[in-house]
Parts: sequence; structure tokens; C-alpha cells
Amino acid sequence: MKKAHSVFLILFLINLFNYIDRQAIYAVLPLIQKDLLLSDAQAGWLASAFMLVYMFAALPIGYLADRYGRVLWISLGATLWSLSTAMTALCGNFTSLFSTRAAVGIGESCYGAVSPSFVCEMYPPEKSGMIMALFSLAIPVGSALGYIGGGVLGQKWGWRDAFIFLSIPSLILAAFASRLQDPRGKRTLLDHPLKKSTLTRETQALFSIPSYALTTFAGAAMTFALGGFAVWMPSFFHRQWHLSVAKAGIIFGALTVLSGVIGSYFGGFLSERLIKVNPKSYFMISGLGLLIGMPLAIFSLLAPSLKSALVSLFVAEIFLFLNMGPLNAIIVAVTPTTQRSLAFGANMLLIHALGDAISPTLIGYLSDLAGLKIALISASLFLGPASAFCFWGMKHYQNDLI
Repeated sequence: MKKAHSVFLILFLINLFNYIDRQAIYAVLPLIQKDLLLSDAQAGWLASAFMLVYMFAALPIGYLADRYGRVLWISLGATLWSLSTAMTALCGNFTSLFSTRAAVGIGESCYGAVSPSFVCEMYPPEKSGMIMALFSLAIPVGSALGYIGGGVLGQKWGWRDAFIFLSIPSLILAAFASRLQDPRGKRTLLDHPLKKSTLTRETQALFSIPSYALTTFAGAAMTFALGGFAVWMPSFFHRQWHLSVAKAGIIFGALTVLSGVIGSYFGGFLSERLIKVNPKSYFMISGLGLLIGMPLAIFSLLAPSLKSALVSLFVAEIFLFLNMGPLNAIIVAVTPTTQRSLAFGANMLLIHALGDAISPTLIGYLSDLAGLKIALISASLFLGPASAFCFWGMKHYQNDLI
């Protein structure tokens, strides 16, 4: 168990900086837009550049990692996104910035497709809900630190120096990751039980599992909304409430980390307790959280004062983060061990293809036409279908368990 905890710590820290490096750019987006003369639509495309390659790279990487081992992809991915983050500082126009964000996406897809199954397999199956919840804490904490660090460093040193500074920790952690041992052991293509199966056939087989498919569709609808919030909320605070770039990043980052830690932990805690008496609790907790969080998120955009907006957003995010552990635990529970990296890769592909690969750009275009508030309210409505998919999944979960 001590070894499992050590592996968990290394992978958690890498996941933490995964989200720090991913989100920091949105805290300094107003500075970049001013410096490079970018429209809101172009700024939205920067997020889409990341997500497009992130999602398409995840599927083949997961397929290969299941066959040839996962350690290489973890360390290689962290190295690539670190160097690409540093190179962002050299960008002088939209095209070069678009390219570096795409490269960051490739690096992070290596990690995202492989690490969840790697972590889960270090622990007993009955712990998967809580382990994935704890591992997922890196999402709100890393995102918050990205907003705070990016905003503060960007305000003080300029956005270019901020990216150089933020790239260093991930590069160091990549060296530690290269020394990990895969819990499945070393594997070659000849060892794989599905060695004659193709990527297409395996992917189709995964989506024939109702619980897996509905989890993925729920994640896509949720990611459409939350991906838009992640990109545009600091700018919304900057425009709506006239906060400085640094203050907007700090406030949104602080809200995200506090609500994310509370929501993710209690989502894991509740699922671990309730799963013993109700096998459908992973889906139930996720669906309820999304259903309650939607109107609260919308109110935060319509609130008459900054204080009421922050309170509403904080409570909304607590409910919206309840599903971080449970939805990932569902994927682990209903997919074969030999296909879990592929399962997470395919999940990443679809949730981002239908979610935050397109929502930041669409929000940017709608913002140019009707204003950022209307654009973000429109995106929030997708939390309703996300909740519905979770409640639908309750009907299938027990039959889909491996």
C-alpha cells in the first residue's frame, strides 16, 4: 500500500500541473488579446486548438498504451506539454500561439488517456470511487492555481515570463514518472489478449456498453458548459465587475479550488458509502449534482451584485464537482482491465469533441454578437442533458458491471 501511495502522489502532482499549465492561459487572456490584438473568436480558438488535438490524440494513445505499457506515455506527455508551455512565451501572433496550444494538447492527452486506469489498478476495486475522487481533486486545485498563478505572474512579470516559470515543475515531474513501474507489468503486442482486434472494433465494443456510453454523453454535455466557464469566467469578471486581470484570476481560482475540493471529496465520500447499499449511487450522485448546479450557475451570471454572483457560483461548483470521482469510477467498473486506457481515451475524445473543443469558440462568436453574459447562460443549459444521461444510466449500471 505504501508503494501505491507513492505512485499516487507522483501521478497526482503531474495531474495538478497538467491543469495548471492548461488553465493559466485563460487568466492572462486579456493581456494576450491586448498584446496580439486578438478578437474573442480568436481567443476562443486557442482553447479549441488545445482540445482538438487533445481529444483526437487520446484514442490512439490509449490503444497503444494498453498494448505496449503506459509509463512511456506518462513521462513523454509531461515532457512535451512542459516544453510547449515554455514555447508559448515566444509567440508573436495568433498562428504561433495556436500551434503551441495544440502541442500542449498532444502532451496532455498522453497523460489523460493513461493515468486514471494506472492509478485505479494500484488499489482494490471497492476503493475506486474515492481514489478517483481524490485523483480528480487535481482538476479544481490545478485549475485554480493556474488561474491564480497565471493572473498574478502575468500581472507582475508579463504573460510571457509567466509561461516560462509555470513550465518547469512538470518537466521535473516527468523525470520521476519515467521510473514508475506499470502494475500490469511489461507488455508486448503478443501478450495482449485482444492482439487481433482493431482500434475500431474495440471502440465500438466499448460504446455498446450502455453505462459507458451514457457516462461519456453526460461528460460531453457537462464539459460543454464547464469548458466554456473555464475559459471565459475570468474575462466575465473582468468585464462585468471591472476587476483587474490578477484579481479576476485570484477570485475565480479561489472559488474553483475551494468548491472543487469540497465537491470532489464529498462526491467520492458519498459514493463510497452509498455504493454498498445502492449500486446505482455513482450515477445518482452525479445526476443530482448536475441538476442542482445548473440553475445556480445561471443565477451567478444574472446576479445583481458581485457578492451574490460569487456565492451562487461557489455553491454551483460544489454540486457540479460531485461527479468527478463517480463518473470515472463507472468507466473502471464497466470496462475490461485490458481496455481501460482505450476506454479513457475514447471517453476523452467524445466528451471534448462534443464539449469544450467547440464551446469556447461558439461562446466567443456568440459573445461578439450578443454579449458574454448571454453566451455563458446559453452554455449553462447543457448541464440539463448531462443530468438526464446520468439518471438514464441508473437503469443499466448493474447489468454492465464486469
